[in-house]
Amino acid sequence: MDELVLRGMAKWPNVPSVYGWLSLDRRGNWLLKGERVANPGIAAFFGRNYSHDEQGRWFFQNGPQRVYVALDYTPLVLRVVSASGAPPALAAHSGAAVGAVRAAHIDDTGQLLLDTDLGIGVVHDRDLELLIPRFSGPGGAQGEAALAAALEPLQAGRDAGLLLDTGAARIAVHPVRAAEVPARFGFVARPVQPAGQEECY
Repeated sequence: MDELVLRGMAKWPNVPSVYGWLSLDRRGNWLLKGERVANPGIAAFFGRNYSHDEQGRWFFQNGPQRVYVALDYTPLVLRVVSASGAPPALAAHSGAAVGAVRAAHIDDTGQLLLDTDLGIGVVHDRDLELLIPRFSGPGGAQGEAALAAALEPLQAGRDAGLLLDTGAARIAVHPVRAAEVPARFGFVARPVQPAGQEECY
């Protein structure tokens, strides 16, 4: 987190948290009261000071104040930042680099999710095609052919022998239901004001 934010937290430790103002869409855009944050500097500030609490609620730390984030899907949106043909390097929408990919899933809507050292994230829809050459499947199928053969069974909740080459390892791609993702990966998609807590606008 920014040094200015850390100093504010230390100076004013009991500022009430904010709910319902800030959200994150499936393409990694910040929305403030429903309006996209277009200023790159502000978006970067949000990203540098983005974290989560022990309950799995993600927030932007605005100086001494936590602004809890409503998530359209996962708490992270992942982008491919490596050059074409190079081993895949990923970064979260927040700007943080992914160090390791622990598991891969395709949900019932066909979206690719990666469980990383930063947490669970959905791969940005525009970047999925960059990962297609990294897929392999039964019978030597590669790339688009492997993914096409596996997509329908995975969306139906069945393993299909699909593998993703992360550069460090080839990992199995498993099915997951989108509705079950928050509970399975331990995050709160829509944090709400706790009963009895002072409201702050």
